[in-house]
Amino acid sequence: MNAPIRTRLAGQDARVHGLPEFAATGGFDLGAVPYTGRVLLESLLRSGDTAAAAALGKRLAAGEEPGVEMPFRPARILVQDYTGIPLLVDLAALRDRVAQPARVNPALPVDVVVDHSVQTDFAGRPDALARNEALELERNRERYAFLKWAEGAFDGLRVVPPGSGIVHQVNLERLATVVARADGDVLLPDTVIGTDSHTTMVNGLGVLGWGVGGLEAEALMLGLAQAMRVPAVVGVRLTGALRPGTSPTDVVLALTERLRRENVRGLMLEFTGPSVAALSAPDRCTIANMAPEYGAMSAFFPVDAETLDYLRRTGRPEEHTALVAAYCRRQRLLREGEEPRFGRVIEFDLGEVGPNLAGPSRPDQRISLAELPGSFAALRPGAPRCEAGIRDGDLVIASITSCTSTSNPKAMLAAGLLARRAAERGLTVPGHVRTSLAPGSRAVTRYLRAAGLLADLERLGFHVTGYGCMTCNGGSGPLNEGVGAAVDRAGLTVAAVLSGNRNFEARVHAQVRAGYLASPALVVALALVGHVRADLEREPLGTGADGRPVFLRELWPDDEELRLLEEEFVTPDLFADDAAARTGWDAVPAPRGEVFAWDARSTYIRPPAYADAAARSGPLTGARALLALGDDVSTDHISPVGAIPPDSPAGRYLTAHGVRRQDFNSYGSRRGNHEVMARGAFSNPRLRNRLTGDGDSGGTTLHLPSGERLPVYEAARRYAAEGTELIVLAGRSYGMGSSRDWAAKGPWLLGVRAVLAESFERIHRANLCAMGILPLLLPEGRGWADLGLTGHEEFHLALDGVRRTGTAEVTAGGVRFTVRADVHAAGEWDVLEAGGALPYLVRRMRAEEER
Repeated sequence: MNAPIRTRLAGQDARVHGLPEFAATGGFDLGAVPYTGRVLLESLLRSGDTAAAAALGKRLAAGEEPGVEMPFRPARILVQDYTGIPLLVDLAALRDRVAQPARVNPALPVDVVVDHSVQTDFAGRPDALARNEALELERNRERYAFLKWAEGAFDGLRVVPPGSGIVHQVNLERLATVVARADGDVLLPDTVIGTDSHTTMVNGLGVLGWGVGGLEAEALMLGLAQAMRVPAVVGVRLTGALRPGTSPTDVVLALTERLRRENVRGLMLEFTGPSVAALSAPDRCTIANMAPEYGAMSAFFPVDAETLDYLRRTGRPEEHTALVAAYCRRQRLLREGEEPRFGRVIEFDLGEVGPNLAGPSRPDQRISLAELPGSFAALRPGAPRCEAGIRDGDLVIASITSCTSTSNPKAMLAAGLLARRAAERGLTVPGHVRTSLAPGSRAVTRYLRAAGLLADLERLGFHVTGYGCMTCNGGSGPLNEGVGAAVDRAGLTVAAVLSGNRNFEARVHAQVRAGYLASPALVVALALVGHVRADLEREPLGTGADGRPVFLRELWPDDEELRLLEEEFVTPDLFADDAAARTGWDAVPAPRGEVFAWDARSTYIRPPAYADAAARSGPLTGARALLALGDDVSTDHISPVGAIPPDSPAGRYLTAHGVRRQDFNSYGSRRGNHEVMARGAFSNPRLRNRLTGDGDSGGTTLHLPSGERLPVYEAARRYAAEGTELIVLAGRSYGMGSSRDWAAKGPWLLGVRAVLAESFERIHRANLCAMGILPLLLPEGRGWADLGLTGHEEFHLALDGVRRTGTAEVTAGGVRFTVRADVHAAGEWDVLEAGGALPYLVRRMRAEEER
């Protein structure tokens, strides 16, 4: 039953793995199976596992927990440069270690979108784009040359050059096919695994996919399936009508708050209900984008008429759109009114959502406009302090950025209209606010320019700074002149607002403690105010040229006005590929060769130190806690992405290797060099390590038992010299945030062999396994402090037999307790016991060559 069926769809000969036929013979109602489950069923049929497919179909149709372990093979792999370059460095090292290097080659199509490296060095000026792009190419020439080598050396790998846009927006507008082809004429659902947590954004187009770490992606690229235990598929039933003036950002921030509360961590969500049809495809993609922020593995919107219309609006060929419609209808993947069965349904009324923001430090901290000043006051109580004209609560960064919102024409046109009306009333942005506009694709600039709104944004200082993640990813550049110095002198608490998806403390900028997420229009509004101490519902944005106060409600765009603008100016021709992005890229030299010629002098690209890690087993005896952490520790805390401080261990390493301070670049750009990244692990200045007290640890810890306070890297080196094994203690949601596998690689290089936490975020848990670090769950409902631990103890972990039993006994300073291994599949155990994914792949490929 797993053989593909010959058919003819939209005038084309094709073969399909027939879902309706399989359901009929398998004895279950395909219409009752969530659409997410239908895509997984098709994957199982392609792999030939009809028994697992039948079991999964029957359970999902009955609304039961899936309880099925399956090998998942996506149609393609999607990576960005910050995660993609380390991944390709690992594959280059793998080629060095096998007899036939060409065997190390992608088995699936791979797209590398270069979007993370461009920084907001210049902002608020007409030449910002040109200067930032020139600096990007100058700084990253060595990294980009490596990418060009990889594109030539590996089959099926395509690089989308810098300046093209943000990976997920490029995926929506150009790369996603919704229906893919294999072996010439076999049609299948377009599915994708990405090395970025926001890969889920394309779920809004009916393309199932999620983020993984680079190590998991390496195995997929080499033809291994992702071993996954299918989680529950939960329905999110949307009802009600959006209020006038409500933005897509308002909706996703409200959903993020609600779904975090509903504890959907690691689950697959599917949006259903009568109000799904009222959401545009870009609205759906905004919601799907923030699945990592509400903790879900995926956030799926089935293909429907709006999906097909989006393909047309973004310039996809009509013959392909017709094929998508025909295939999805034939396979019962096209949503046409029926609602499947879910074991659990979360009801959400869109009519209850109004304008809001999230902050000051997490995406699920939703607040109304009226609650903004109170949220900041809770972070920084008391009267605002002042230094050189800068006060506590001043807004120092206002950035329209991120694929989350710049992919949505309605949201961007609203920002442009609000800017026009503000400028017409004579409002201006205060000089301490650093303004920037970083669209997710060049199509955005084109329709804003065509509508005459780009000039209005520029009048307020929102000049285009680049086509990449930029401020959203921590590449915000320096604060305006004099601002940073004033903040440091007085220890001021200042704020940033961005139209992105993450606002963890110090993520946007090391000197900024308060971060708020908002729609692009609200970013403009707050920039005009210049601080976050105002209630935007009741207080004016400023005083107009006529001397009268100007209120937000007076400037807010009308929904019908936005609809007409989008209809007139957002046209299919704007989404064509842009040759302008290739100008600098084509000038980058392209090395040749089957294997990479490593340069021993390079501070960007070095052979990874973990490729030959030894297999590990047995107990941990006399281990020490390198850090003792609390709840909600993000991957930004563990492995920073932003600027490298000169006085940090990483900064001193670069200086010793002849790198000038102005050429340090960022931690993210140095991920091809393990020496830098090991020194950067746990160096976020806002990380709170309980071993050093309750405040910010500044990237330091206590060496035990001496009690000496040292940089984390220096303490780890001393422990290594003493032969002491290391663990990390943590609270709930350890590893929240991005998919960066360096948040596991860095700790491994420091000598960490296990993390004991109350709970782990999905991607980071898998990354720990992929690096040979054992994720262990503390007794349910009890944190490490509740158990009577201080972190100063010696730890003894009886790990013999942990794979068989799933549990281990821990003894620490007279405290005894049981931990549970948070390992989900046999394949993860194999990788753990091999010492990590790369050593596992090396041994596997060598064994295949010997056979």
